[in-house]
Amino acid sequence: MTPLVDTDVPLIVLVDADSEVERRLVAEALPAADGGTLTVLPLRDGTLAGPLSAAAPDTVVTAVRVAWAPRRAGGGQRSRTRRGRLQAAAPSLLRRPPAALQAAVLRRDPGRARVVVAEPATVAELSGRWDGTGSLAGFVAHQARLALDRAERGVVGDRVKVPRHVTEAIRYSPEFRREVAALAERLERPEEEVLAEAVRDLDGLVAAMDPVAIELFTGLLRPVHSRAWNVQVDAARLDGLRELNRRHPLVFLPSHRSYVDPLVLADVLAAHDFPRNHVLGGDNLRFWPVGPLAKRAGLVFIRRSFGDDQVYKLAVREYFAFLLAKRFNLEWYMEGGRSRTGKLRPPRHGLLRFVADAVEGGRVEDAYVVPVSITYDQLREVSGMAAEQGGAAKRGEGLSWMASYIREQVRTPLGTVHVGFAEPLSLAAALCSGADPADPDARRLTLQKVAFQVAVGINSVTPATATALVTLALLGVRDRALTLAQVQRVLEPLLAYLTERRLPHSGAALRTALGVRRVLGALAQQGVVTVYEGGEEPVYAIERGQHLVAAFYRNSAIHHVVDRAIAELVLLRDPVDRWDEASRLRKLLEFEFFFPERDAYRERLATELAQLDPQWETADGRDVLCRAPLLLAHRVLRSFVDAQLVVAERLAARDPRTPVVEGDFLAECSGVGQQMLLQGRLHGPESLSRELFASALRLAANLDLVDPGREELARRRQEWAAQVRDVVGRVGVIDELDAAARRESVGVEP
Repeated sequence: MTPLVDTDVPLIVLVDADSEVERRLVAEALPAADGGTLTVLPLRDGTLAGPLSAAAPDTVVTAVRVAWAPRRAGGGQRSRTRRGRLQAAAPSLLRRPPAALQAAVLRRDPGRARVVVAEPATVAELSGRWDGTGSLAGFVAHQARLALDRAERGVVGDRVKVPRHVTEAIRYSPEFRREVAALAERLERPEEEVLAEAVRDLDGLVAAMDPVAIELFTGLLRPVHSRAWNVQVDAARLDGLRELNRRHPLVFLPSHRSYVDPLVLADVLAAHDFPRNHVLGGDNLRFWPVGPLAKRAGLVFIRRSFGDDQVYKLAVREYFAFLLAKRFNLEWYMEGGRSRTGKLRPPRHGLLRFVADAVEGGRVEDAYVVPVSITYDQLREVSGMAAEQGGAAKRGEGLSWMASYIREQVRTPLGTVHVGFAEPLSLAAALCSGADPADPDARRLTLQKVAFQVAVGINSVTPATATALVTLALLGVRDRALTLAQVQRVLEPLLAYLTERRLPHSGAALRTALGVRRVLGALAQQGVVTVYEGGEEPVYAIERGQHLVAAFYRNSAIHHVVDRAIAELVLLRDPVDRWDEASRLRKLLEFEFFFPERDAYRERLATELAQLDPQWETADGRDVLCRAPLLLAHRVLRSFVDAQLVVAERLAARDPRTPVVEGDFLAECSGVGQQMLLQGRLHGPESLSRELFASALRLAANLDLVDPGREELARRRQEWAAQVRDVVGRVGVIDELDAAARRESVGVEP
């Protein structure tokens, strides 16, 4: 039998064992002391200082621990369902049995326990790496624990990688002490006071990642999503990501549509043998008793706003640097909250700067940012978010809120959740290609570009779900119901368009009448669609009060067809003005969609226009659109330009000297917008969204139309309102052309 350690050289073995069973296993694995060359000491005892100081420089120090291999979920039996396969693929995290049960566990399964040995180092090597902070014995013990963690992962796998003694490790690191000293000097505060505050902040941030807590936390919350959805994963990039993760930390940045997003992603990554992410969450979710358990299960509670708290920023920066240097993965949601409209919100890049600090400061060679799309066929929480868009107050998170949320989620199945991973982005490469990192404006621009690329990556792998496509068809008509055949006539060319351009979609089931009927039935079951069956055949319409819910589903897919919708509007302009109009529309919609740089935008738009007519630059645009098999502008853009119309007209009607108070102004837009809807000036209730109004107001601010001014401001507000009215008018023309084409083809307007 090969000896566990080599006793041909002077050797100190540090034993990390907490139970009689583990100490016995280690004793059986270690050779007997030979001529005094082997010294065995407990790792957690303070007896290391004496032997270490007396040891010769060439004495080798190593450590041993009992690693418990994870048991398989479900006793190794595999479920035949897709959801069951996903759960069964993830081993249990409760890998170390309690001390009282270890002997019984080994009788049933002797292979569960294995003694692992840390990578050895000589006393001279360890002394050379010690920076003088604390004691040499404390440094050696800390290094031994880290080396044992690495050795243990060879048995238990990467996904149970656990950070230990984090606050202690950061507090005594020379980098942290230098940063604290420099900050104390800048703030003109005592260094010990700043240090104490930073350590308190670290204690509030650091997640324990306790395997038992993870087991309890995931077991408690898994039914919230496992009973509601089947999970469909586009796993094409996961093998490459896992290999990349062996060399670099990953920062997962998913889309955010539901509270269960982190639970879904955690199960997907666990099933593909990734370590558990440190997930950043807002302090609003830190309520008892879930908060303490979640913190021990890897959830990092972080303030939603840091303000000018420099000490807290230092704690976050150092915690990020520590985790990234140890190759722990991070996860957060760049939108800053769940999407209220169904499409991506503008990304926030503030937290990225802390990752950039770690890369630029040499704390980690590189970190790869991974865009992730999480898309649901249906979501029950959409109705609550839609109510908020109509002015209802958001319900505060707490224990009663969580109980009712879980109760709602597990009621009935909701279809499929689609998870996709886009191409990862090297942050080091992005920072190197940017401008001078010492220039804060240039660095901010670089991180904004990275955030933009993340959003584009998410959109590129977000499928147009069957639900999204059906709601797009139903929302395209005003206050009317469609027959099954009429819905199909909209979907057939739309599916052909997506397939021809190789855009991701899950609409294969919509190619048959039965498939379309099933999706309509699922929407009707959730109260989004109403069905009237008292006539010659069933007809389908959006249920009263559910237009914002339907728009949420539709909006998750419209990024795939925005270029086509803009191309249709461009064609209604005179040929000499078409490129200028394309630029104006890009400017008008830049706060709603992610457009590439000017040249790339022109190239993409030219492709769409050429698909409509190769001679589009000189052709009569109206004739081109009349021949098109599919018209989309009225289905895709109408709610956004209608919301802009409300905001533009309210600004135009306002005294330019009167300040705009955002909350009051948005409430005014909601009230006047409802009146405009009743008067027929808006197409449908889906435009009456507080978030759409807020986005239009941000656009107006970017055009310098919000801050008080004089008569010149009033004139420019009127000009903007006229521009928006013109776009709304052309959207209406395309709607009329589409309706006329349908009447001509079937004799009945769809």
